[in-house]
Amino acid sequence: MKVWLTVLALAALSIAGVLALRKKTPVAQPPVDLRVFFTCDTRGRLVPCGCFTGQYGGLTRLKTVLDQAPSTNTIRVDVGDAIQGREDFELIQYRYLLKAYASMRFDALNVGQREAQLSADQLRALRQETPVPILSANLLDASGAPVFEPYRLVERGGHRIALVGVLDPRGLGENLGAGLTVERMEVTLGKLLPDLRGKADLIVLLAFTDEATLAALAREFYELDVILGGKVSQPAQKLETENRSLILYVTNESRALGMLKFKLAGRGKLENPAHEIMLMHEEIPQDKSIAALATDYRDEIRRTRLAIDDPSHLQADSIPGVRNAAAFAGTESCVSCHKTAAAAWEKTGHAGAFDTLVNAKADADPNCIGCHTVGFGTPSGYRREFAAQKLVNVGCESCHGPGSLHVEQYRSGAPVTFKFRPLGAGDCQKCHHGEFSRPFDWDRFWPHVKHGKEPARTATNP
Repeated sequence: MKVWLTVLALAALSIAGVLALRKKTPVAQPPVDLRVFFTCDTRGRLVPCGCFTGQYGGLTRLKTVLDQAPSTNTIRVDVGDAIQGREDFELIQYRYLLKAYASMRFDALNVGQREAQLSADQLRALRQETPVPILSANLLDASGAPVFEPYRLVERGGHRIALVGVLDPRGLGENLGAGLTVERMEVTLGKLLPDLRGKADLIVLLAFTDEATLAALAREFYELDVILGGKVSQPAQKLETENRSLILYVTNESRALGMLKFKLAGRGKLENPAHEIMLMHEEIPQDKSIAALATDYRDEIRRTRLAIDDPSHLQADSIPGVRNAAAFAGTESCVSCHKTAAAAWEKTGHAGAFDTLVNAKADADPNCIGCHTVGFGTPSGYRREFAAQKLVNVGCESCHGPGSLHVEQYRSGAPVTFKFRPLGAGDCQKCHHGEFSRPFDWDRFWPHVKHGKEPARTATNP
């Protein structure tokens, strides 16, 4: 009897051991073909601005491209700087961007330096309402706690994939939002990665930093399988390999989409990697649902009182006790005397610049108004409450500066001592740059708006 009990006990222990071994040994998953789509540096571009034909970019085109991509075994992420800035209207716009990313089935958005300019309270509010997970492992609040999730685990083809977000604190300085600190990326990853490696078959780092630092992170942390960047001057020309990491990066204000594909054959085992940088060119149709979000954004800010509508807000950066020598007088005050220049101006697109905003229903959008009016964003310049009544279009003072003192001196008969500063190509490039212009060349652009001093007055030309 004792022998049988001993045999049964040993059998039970043997079965328990086998079950425990099975429990500890993960079942190998079959290889899976993965595609990772990623963006960076969108800067609020729901739609291309529309000032010129031939413009690239816009989430409207991005959605069209992604809708044609495979729907299974894909990962979609943004590396940072999706927001345009920290003004109240830019925060409103960001909420519509989040809806756009959700409609494109993005898995996560990393925090870039532009998002880190918002306050801790603003970011916490976004965390509660965002339809897409926002990540940042090293953006901390005043207590040292992460403001967002440090990472997110997703599953594709039975494989667990970790998406980790970090941003480079260098260059933020005083622009860092109130109540925030940024831990060095290397410190954060040193604490996070050893534990994360046991939870994931693939680790993808979303790193808002420059090209050299992307490579340095790869050399320091062998756990990183894929590193997607970030804070770069142009999209990657090739897929780079450093240590055990594949490195790819993209930028360009929503005009480029990065794609990395490979076969995931096991933990950290990437086979047959390939990449593509796709440009969102003008022939790509614009998705109507994203265009509708842009319309909804513009409708909301048309109804919303913004900080830029408050004259005291516009004077916040003024030096106490220092008064501007002149204010904006309006183009009408210039053309009665400068008739030759006025005749040239009326034949240009500058003379009808505000109408283009009205036609696009963007005439209340602060992102657009500055380059289509006179002096918007300054105490004496155009304000949204003016509608189309005054200081609209690209007028004389848009380039030459405030002219009230010049007008006042001339009309009073006093010596005209107020002089306008000389102009150059840099004055044009305040508006004619990037997506807001065809490639700017002074010799090509100036003939279209060319004007100069009025002819000397004579008896036949009073």
